[in-house]
Amino acid sequence: MTRLLLGAVLLGNLRICITSQVPAMLTPPTQVRFDSVDYKNTLRWTPPTNTSTTTSLQYYVQWKIYGEPQWLDVDSCQGIHKHQCDLSKVTSDPREWYYARVQASSLPSSKSAWALSPRFSPRWQTKLSPPMLKLNVTQQGIVVRVKPRPLVRKMHRNLHYKIYLKHTGGEEVVYDIESSPNKLILNKLKHKEKYCLQAQILIPLQAKSSARNSKKCVTTL
Repeated sequence: MTRLLLGAVLLGNLRICITSQVPAMLTPPTQVRFDSVDYKNTLRWTPPTNTSTTTSLQYYVQWKIYGEPQWLDVDSCQGIHKHQCDLSKVTSDPREWYYARVQASSLPSSKSAWALSPRFSPRWQTKLSPPMLKLNVTQQGIVVRVKPRPLVRKMHRNLHYKIYLKHTGGEEVVYDIESSPNKLILNKLKHKEKYCLQAQILIPLQAKSSARNSKKCVTTL
């Protein structure tokens, strides 16, 4: 009987020892989502909630095209410490839909389950920055040139723009131009008068537009 009791005590102690040595499994990262501006597609996430050492965690990112079975590693985002990964190169086809997922790892061996992003489309979900606006005052009037961000221009051959011309008195006139040429000459303006302009990108087929850029003001000759 004494031997049986001793064996039970030793077995209980062994179970306690084994249990105490098993690390708690990491919870997955949360809020995994694409943040896309001008077709720069960045995956972002929030660290796991059950660890206090978030700075020492490593993250592994994979991606795939919607409908494809195989997940692919993002080479530049394996064992990283930051909470974001640039997926612009692997998600560059605007016709496709994509998924991404991220896994957290705490050395030496604890890994979380994979956390999946919502389905992502560069064409429909990227946000457009306002275009750059260049103004040149001549004897003929104001020459307006509009320039989108490089990736936006690469993805869309036929952009449309709205040019907003505001007079000193507050009246606003709107002009519509296409990407080729992306230039507008405003004449028949009052001499030595201050005018403020803004521009906006439009993609009619997608019912998408950018915000207006900050006002730029010039005075005519």
